[in-house]
Amino acid sequence: MSPLVPLDVYERHAVHIGTNQKSADMKQFLDTLQQDSSGLHLIDVHQTDARIRIVAKFLSNYEAQRVLVVSARQYGQRPARKFAQLIGAKQIVGRFIPGTLTNSRLRTYIEPEVILVTDPAADAQALSEAVKSGLPVVAICDANNRLRNVDLALPANNKGRRSLALVYWLLAREILKARGTVSNDVEWELSEDVANWESTF
Repeated sequence: MSPLVPLDVYERHAVHIGTNQKSADMKQFLDTLQQDSSGLHLIDVHQTDARIRIVAKFLSNYEAQRVLVVSARQYGQRPARKFAQLIGAKQIVGRFIPGTLTNSRLRTYIEPEVILVTDPAADAQALSEAVKSGLPVVAICDANNRLRNVDLALPANNKGRRSLALVYWLLAREILKARGTVSNDVEWELSEDVANWESTF
């Protein structure tokens, strides 16, 4: 099966650039054959590509408005927001108000059926509330993330502006293709340029 985009596109967007620490959980997703000269652990983009397909298929099983996308991380906010708007999902970018998923008396309380977090560490509050509420958790996971409480991991650089833009852009494209809203990749690329998904901070 050919990749969703040429593999060098992942590399140009630094999707494969991990952290200088790695967790035992993420070892399975790392490219052990290539070493980065700066001591960073590299993520295997073949696995990233495969997981984007799996995550898109999984999320497209849910009604769009029952999907919640969360990003406390600054560079994830614009891509997460654009992703949510295009597929019709709910979004919480920036500060996550404690109790949003667990306290029905709160004005901000919502009841999604699945949650997608940009970073299990930065989005820890949302993650723990999702677990308490019994929601399946999908997470973009970097080399140093732990997978405890993550049901479906998407291995990718979750700290880089360009990486997050590409990952969310591809997820949106694949979900809309699964729904039949977008008929082909060219049509999508003409209407949605990945560069417009990058945070401008």
